[in-house]
Amino acid sequence: MTTHHPIAIIGAGLGGLTLARVLHINGVEAAVFDLDASPSARTQGGMLDIHEDSGQVALRAAGLHDEFRTLVHSGGEAMRIIDRHAVVHLDETDDGDGGRPEVARGDLRDLLLGSLPEGTVRWGAKTTGAHPLADGRHEVTLADGTSFTTDLLIGADGAWSKVRRLVSDAEPSYEGVSFVEVHLHDARERHPASAALAGDGMFFALGAGKGLLGHHDSTGSLHVYIALKTAEDWISTIDFSDTAAAKAAVLDRFDGWDAGLRALITDADGELVPRPIHALPIGHRWDRVPGVTLVGDAAHLMSPFAGEGANLAMLDGAELGLALAAHPGDVEAALKAYETELFPRSEASAAESAESLVLCFAEDSPKPLLERFADQRPRAT
Repeated sequence: MTTHHPIAIIGAGLGGLTLARVLHINGVEAAVFDLDASPSARTQGGMLDIHEDSGQVALRAAGLHDEFRTLVHSGGEAMRIIDRHAVVHLDETDDGDGGRPEVARGDLRDLLLGSLPEGTVRWGAKTTGAHPLADGRHEVTLADGTSFTTDLLIGADGAWSKVRRLVSDAEPSYEGVSFVEVHLHDARERHPASAALAGDGMFFALGAGKGLLGHHDSTGSLHVYIALKTAEDWISTIDFSDTAAAKAAVLDRFDGWDAGLRALITDADGELVPRPIHALPIGHRWDRVPGVTLVGDAAHLMSPFAGEGANLAMLDGAELGLALAAHPGDVEAALKAYETELFPRSEASAAESAESLVLCFAEDSPKPLLERFADQRPRAT
């Protein structure tokens, strides 16, 4: 017999887990399906700044804000902006009063997982497709050949969402920028000059069409994204399995940059990981489709230059959970209420992300970014 789940969430990322948690504390059961074999099947990335008006709102709705505060990385809200000659143009310290504390993504995910009843997440359950049945129900097929049905299907399955195809023909497109991710382990002990150059929190080293973006993470490593405005096929011209050759190819794009900044590439430990940046169209939305909706990147994938991806995913999950709890027995009313707020919120953040990408990689960078920060500071009266 085919298993039936009243609510099925595809994807155990931050958005899907926040949704499951908010539903749980409101007495609503949900089943979560994730393609990873286990919670530890892959690393969860670096640090996240959790915003007071989005990610922290979600954590409060999930009843986890106090626990979250114990995970905050002290000093992580510091920020430094430098140019390609390593001249520091902005250096802000973390005074502990900011609204965007830093936390390791893996720690935050573990917090959410640990708050759910055992068995909520079905690991090793890769979704291969979904199709509508009658009365708003859907059937979902998995890679192992099994399937299940659900009254409410929620796509929290990221950039290349399978569920999104039920509501939208939109696909992510390349944003003209590619990242190459590297780490310098035990930075303060093994790479003291690089650690000092980066400062205590986030740093942006920017020049025309390129940059080095990074932060210290909770393990003591310096986590760096080498960012390049480049053709979509540039990554395919490099053999990233040959670390030395990959470093040489990337380093060639930073000719004329300060030696200390170039060292962030030459001294990197381990492999270089390419990450082309994609986004859905700004203002992506869909007509109401019975029994299905999206959260997080599945709904509004954007570049990382507004720092909103994880925050919006969690807020989406929390608000959808609250809407469902507020409309017992009327899924469509809950989905309409949720999407009415989702669409304008995500459109504004996507527009901000796109604008920030342009600022960061302008010909006279980092000047435009510095001017934006100057404009945002409170003015004396």
